[in-house]
Amino acid sequence: MTLSMYQASAPVFIRALGNLTHVLKKGEAHAKTKNVSDEALLQTRLIIDMLPLIKQVQIACDMATRGMARLAGVEPQSFEDNETTLEQAYDRIARATDYIKSFTPEQIDGSESRAIHLKMRSGELNFDGQTYLLHFLIPNVFFHCTTAYNILREAGTEIGKMDFVGQA
Repeated sequence: MTLSMYQASAPVFIRALGNLTHVLKKGEAHAKTKNVSDEALLQTRLIIDMLPLIKQVQIACDMATRGMARLAGVEPQSFEDNETTLEQAYDRIARATDYIKSFTPEQIDGSESRAIHLKMRSGELNFDGQTYLLHFLIPNVFFHCTTAYNILREAGTEIGKMDFVGQA
């Protein structure tokens, strides 16, 4: 039995973003008990030179949605980075999840050898689809989800590994 590009992407990203919503909701509940505003929580960082919680959420969503579009060979949908409340962050994740769900296996499967070109601040990156998915896209989505989790954990939210991993 083989694992398809679609199976290795869409369900993985949908679950990761669902679990991100879960840990954010726990973080929101914790913040409310401490009288911490949405804005303060969303601007929390692990360390001064890292991006804040809201940016971690935005990037996790962007990586997943733009990645799916690139694998499908279509222009990615654009999401503005204008969230200032947790409700807006949840909406961002929901819109990203809906966008990912809009892709069919037929659009993603067969993208293993599709050329993926990214222009980054540090220069241009070139991948085939499989390398892009397995060695760039998945690690980036999980890096930003993990960083969001760590920010919430460091802020005192009582979450653990199973909150991050979710239920099968």
